[in-house]
Amino acid sequence: MTNAQGLILAILGATVALFLWGRWRHDMVAMAALLACVAAGLVPAREAFAGFGHPAVVTVACVLVLSRALQASGAVDALARAVLPAAAGPLPTMAALTVLGAVLSAFMNNVGALALLMPVAVQSAARLELPPARLLMPLAFGSILGGMVTLIGTPPNLIVSGFRAQTGAGTFGMFDFAPVGLAVAAAGVAFIVAVGWRLVPARRPHGDEGFDTAAYLTEARVGARSKAAGLTLREIERELDDVGAQVVGLVRREVRVTAPSPGRVVRAGDILVVEAEAESLADALARLGLELEEAQPAAGDAAAKRGAGDAAAPADDESAREIALAELVVLPASALVNRSASDIALRTRYGLNLLAVSRRGRRSLTRLRSLALQPGDLLLMQGPPDTIAEFASAMGCVPLAGRELRVPDRRQAIQAAAVMAAAVGGAAFGLLPAAIAFAAGVLATMALRTLAPRAVYDAVDWPVVVLLAALIPVAGAMQTTGTADLLGRWLLEGVAQGHAVVALALVLVVTMCLSDLMNNAATAAVMCPVALGAAAALGVNADAFLMAVAVGASCAFLTPIGHQNNTLILGPGGLRFGDYWPLGLPLEVLVVAVGVPALLLAWPL
Repeated sequence: MTNAQGLILAILGATVALFLWGRWRHDMVAMAALLACVAAGLVPAREAFAGFGHPAVVTVACVLVLSRALQASGAVDALARAVLPAAAGPLPTMAALTVLGAVLSAFMNNVGALALLMPVAVQSAARLELPPARLLMPLAFGSILGGMVTLIGTPPNLIVSGFRAQTGAGTFGMFDFAPVGLAVAAAGVAFIVAVGWRLVPARRPHGDEGFDTAAYLTEARVGARSKAAGLTLREIERELDDVGAQVVGLVRREVRVTAPSPGRVVRAGDILVVEAEAESLADALARLGLELEEAQPAAGDAAAKRGAGDAAAPADDESAREIALAELVVLPASALVNRSASDIALRTRYGLNLLAVSRRGRRSLTRLRSLALQPGDLLLMQGPPDTIAEFASAMGCVPLAGRELRVPDRRQAIQAAAVMAAAVGGAAFGLLPAAIAFAAGVLATMALRTLAPRAVYDAVDWPVVVLLAALIPVAGAMQTTGTADLLGRWLLEGVAQGHAVVALALVLVVTMCLSDLMNNAATAAVMCPVALGAAAALGVNADAFLMAVAVGASCAFLTPIGHQNNTLILGPGGLRFGDYWPLGLPLEVLVVAVGVPALLLAWPL
C-alpha cells in the first residue's frame, strides 16, 4: 500500500465515521473530506470544485426544480384524485397509495412524491380509522423502490451514471435502470401490498402536529366548464364528503342564500360558500372545477393600481408577479379588528386577495369581502411574498409557520406536466444529454412561470448538491491512487475468493448496509470506485457492478436515517427508531434475492 492509498483510506474512513456519527450535516462532512484531500495533495487545487459542474450534480438540481413545479401546480394532486379510490377500504387504499408513490418516483424526485401523497395518506388513515403508520410506511418504501426504475428517479442513479461516463463507456440511458429496477420494485411493492403492511407497528402519533386551524370558510365560483354546473347541492355534497368539505351557503346575483335546499340546482356563475380544512381546500376546489372567487382579479393587476408611495408596495415588478399563499393570525391589537377587506381596500391598495377565513367553527352570513375580522381569525392570503410579509407587520398579524397550501391551476398543471414529459423524452431518446434536457426544462418552467423564479432556488436541496459535488473529486482520488482497485481485489480475494457472482452479491449487500446508516448519495459515491475496481480485477462487465451499487444505495429500509423518506414519516406516523426493521429486513432480503438474478440476466458478466 502506497502513502497516497493510506491517506485516502484514512480520509474515507473518517468521512464514513462522521456520516454515521451524525453530528455534522452530510454536506459539511463531504466538504471536509474534499479539503482534506486537497491538503494531502490527493486532489489538485484547480480541480477541487470541478464536481459542481458535473452533469450528475446539474441533473439532480434540475430534477428537484421540475418536481417542485409539478407539486406547486397541482399536477400530481390531479393524478392522485384520478387514481386513488374515493371510498375504498384499507387494503385497496394502501395498495393504490404504494403503487402511485412508486410510479411517481420513477419520474420525479422520490422525496417530492412522498411529500405530495403524505397528506392524502394521513387523511385516508383518519377516514379508515387506521394508525397513520400503516399507510405511511408502505407509501414511503414504495416511493423509494420506484426511484430505481429510471435515471432521474433518485440521486444514486445519476451518480452511478456519472462514474460510468468517467470510464469512457458513456452515461446510462434514461431507462437502462428499468430491467433490474422494475423487477426489484415490482417484487417489493407486491410483497408490501400482500404481506408487508401487516408488519408495520400499529402506532399513533403523540399529539397533533402544528397549529389547529379549524375549518376555512371560502367562496368558490362555478365556472361554465365546472363539473358543479347543473348538479344539485346534494350531489355536490356527496362529491365533497371524501375530502371533509361541505357547502354552507350559496350566492346568486349578489344575494347570499343560507342553508339552501339540497335539491337546488347550481348554475354557472353561482358562488358556493365552502367550509374545508386548509389541507383539503385545494382538493375540494379541484374535484368540482371551482375557482376561488376572491382570486379572480390577478394580484399583479391590482398591484398596478396602487400609488407609488404605498408602504406595502413590493420592491420590484418581478416580486409583484410572484404569487404565494400564506396564513396570518389576527392579533387582538391588529388594525384589522372590526374592519373588512373592502374597508381597507385590500385588493386595490395592497394587491392582496383574502381567499378564506377560519373562525373556530363560527359562521357568518356576510360575504367574505365584507366580513368584519376579529381577533384570532385565521386569514388565507394570496399575493407577492414580500407584500404579504409587510402587510402582516403593518396591520398587526402573525404569519404561521409555512405549510404546503396549493390552489389548483389547470393551465399551470398541464404546462408543468408537459415540460417534465419533454425533458424526460429528450433525455430518454438521446436527443439531448440528461443535464441539458433538464436544464432546458428548468428554463421553460421559469419562462412559463409554473414555478416562480425565486422559488426555483428554494426547490433545490443545496446540501445534497454540495455533498455530490464535493465527493466526486474524492471518489476520483480513490481511482487515481489505485485505492479502488486495492479494495476491489481485497473483496475478491479475501471474501468472494474470485467468484464473480459472489462478488456482485457482496457489493450489493455492502452498499445496502452502508445506505441504511448514511446518506444514499454518499454511499453511491463511496461504493462506485470499489465496484469498478472489483469488476476490473475480475475482468467482467463493470455495468453489472455499478447497477448493484445503484440498487443497494436506493434500498435503505432498516432505519429512519437511511433515506429522507424514512425520516419524513417518523413523526406523522408516531414511529420509533426500531419500527422500520420488521418490514424493512424481509424487504431487503427480497431485494437481494430478486436483484442478483436480475442483474445477471440484464447485465451478463
